Amino acid sequence: MSPEHAPVLLVVDDDPAFNRVLSRALAQRGFDTYGATDSEGALELAQDHAPEFIVLDLNIGGESGLKLIRPLLEASPDARILVLTGYASIATAVDAVKLGAVQYLAKPAEVDAIVKGLQAEVVVIDEHAPDAPMSVDRLEWEHIQRVLGEHDGNISATARALQMHRRTLQRKLARPPSGD
Repeated sequence: MSPEHAPVLLVVDDDPAFNRVLSRALAQRGFDTYGATDSEGALELAQDHAPEFIVLDLNIGGESGLKLIRPLLEASPDARILVLTGYASIATAVDAVKLGAVQYLAKPAEVDAIVKGLQAEVVVIDEHAPDAPMSVDRLEWEHIQRVLGEHDGNISATARALQMHRRTLQRKLARPPSGD
């Protein structure tokens, strides 16, 4: 990255400590960083600074960060958005890319992986079948995430669609499957 023009990067994460640490680490790698901990702040900073790169948490204050992708791209049309999440699922990754994100990484992600993901020209999709099939828990999790996305994150509507008690669904969502 050239010293005369540090690319502007916006970090959107509702955890102030994580936001501050990630912003500092990215600044050390040559970015001019700004941090927002809520949707309103993110949109304001995007309009004021026109970031070239945006690192967006999937969960912002209890709401889906996916809802921010389009408004962020309207404020900064050339921005490359990378979505970070603690609860990775194929359904939300597909949704994020369809909405305009260029990459999707599960937390914890190394800072160098974030930088590489932001700068990648294309999203790389592994075309090889996995060595082992997904576990039943992972399949259930993926299905729940897809239905949850179809209902815009509404737990009650998702529970009805899955013919499941709302509390049961909340328990399942609180326990993502262990690594397969």
